Amino acid sequence: MSHTPPPPFDSIKIPFLCALLFILAVKMAVALWWKPRRIEAHFLRQGIRGPPYRFFIGNFKELDSMMLAATSRPMPNFSHNILPRVLSFYHHWKKIYGSTFLIWFGPIVRVAVSDPDMIRDILTTNSEFYEKNEAHPLIKKLEGDGLLTLKDQKWALHRKIISPVFNMENLKLLIPVVEESVVDMVEKWSAMAGGAASDEVEIDVFDWFQTLAEDVVTKTVFGSSYEDGKAIFKLQTQQMILASEAFQKVFIPGYRFLPTRTNINSWKLDKEIRKSLMKLIESRKGNSEKIWAMDEKAPKDLLGLMIQASNSSSSSSSLHTNISVHDIVEECKTFFFAGKQTTSNLLTWTTVLLAMHPQWQIQARDEVLSVCGPRALPSRDDLSKFKILSMILNESLRLYPPTVATIRRAKTVVELRGRMIPRGTEFLIPILAVHHDQNIWGNDASEFNPGRFSEGVGHAGNHPAGFIPFGHGLRACIGKNLALLQAKLAIAIIVQRFSFRLAPSYQHAPAVLMLLYPQYGAPVVFQKIVETRRD
Repeated sequence: MSHTPPPPFDSIKIPFLCALLFILAVKMAVALWWKPRRIEAHFLRQGIRGPPYRFFIGNFKELDSMMLAATSRPMPNFSHNILPRVLSFYHHWKKIYGSTFLIWFGPIVRVAVSDPDMIRDILTTNSEFYEKNEAHPLIKKLEGDGLLTLKDQKWALHRKIISPVFNMENLKLLIPVVEESVVDMVEKWSAMAGGAASDEVEIDVFDWFQTLAEDVVTKTVFGSSYEDGKAIFKLQTQQMILASEAFQKVFIPGYRFLPTRTNINSWKLDKEIRKSLMKLIESRKGNSEKIWAMDEKAPKDLLGLMIQASNSSSSSSSLHTNISVHDIVEECKTFFFAGKQTTSNLLTWTTVLLAMHPQWQIQARDEVLSVCGPRALPSRDDLSKFKILSMILNESLRLYPPTVATIRRAKTVVELRGRMIPRGTEFLIPILAVHHDQNIWGNDASEFNPGRFSEGVGHAGNHPAGFIPFGHGLRACIGKNLALLQAKLAIAIIVQRFSFRLAPSYQHAPAVLMLLYPQYGAPVVFQKIVETRRD
């Protein structure tokens, strides 16, 4: 009796592989061609166009070439009309397609939206239908998986735990901490100026304000563990440099997994930061009596509150209230990165603006001297008296917002101002463009005019969503008050002791590397103010 031999293995494997390859090819065709074309057609029927989608790369090639061309040289003058340089792709395509248009980041579509009514709907009125988009893994590794990226219940829990650090009463307890750091900085400047015959010194304020912000934010995050925390986040500064290099390759699929020298060093730094933070957390937990019985007169710090919450939640049976060591690590990374970069950039651009516009520098100095005198440090009661300083800081945030754009994603199918938006659609909100919009701010929108804020933020522009340097609505930056407190105190002490102007070597070149920064630094010449005494 003969038996039919089984088919050879290769005869089974080849058809299977062919079928698998066919399925993958179909899925890729759907994701990279059919779906983008369908989305384009959907928005076109509703009057929303944009540069045409190109297979796989979207509009990246045009976007990249425009940004490179715009940042290839400094601005020829000290104009504050920086939108064509900083967001050149948006400036260019808005002129062609209008204020609402499509941009393709690879096969992912984003709708650029600068209409303030639409922005208000997305960020406040109907914010429950929108969410923060997923940050790129390189960015998430750097800035942590904390309040900036968390969603839903976990975000609400973390914000509730951390909020006491950033209420104004607690922040006022930090005034001596901030002033100590600022005074230490300006005394170094004075010593450097004292060695010159003219009592002048040239300072790259961008570098110095990075160090100052790091000093204050580290104390805010770590409290009594400040020195250990500062050592840890020196590592994160190194990681930011590596992430910046790697981020230029983000459009190369799988690049972040390749064992390049940059990636290997970044992985090592991430492990070292995490290991050091966990060691610090465990050490702080062991010293629990200082955490659970916080001195009412001492400012609360983020690390202490997170550990306290983790201790409380460990005995809870509700899983959604649990705070893990991983959560604490990620939140510490988030606040160090965001707090440091936001505040240092605000201080840098405010100083540059006052150097460019000496009449406002004089007004700020006169206000500080009338409130504090020539040497006394501002007290907690003095902060509310600095009206002109507040106007100057708000105008700086309007013209040079640290974050030039933000992104939201539709959680479901939603109607936005008469248009049907598919689930998963991302919205690019160009904060910088909104802040420079003449329809909101008038014909002098690109001019430095702090006087527009003389009656407060609510009366400065003609729309409540026209000024959003810290976001808007429930997801507005929780660290806003700390950034403004630190900036107000630092500028007050600086104008009290120095007059300053732009250095001859200064080149006006705002650029974006995650946040808005001066591409060639910010050299400023400071001259000590000599006290005059009357007998």
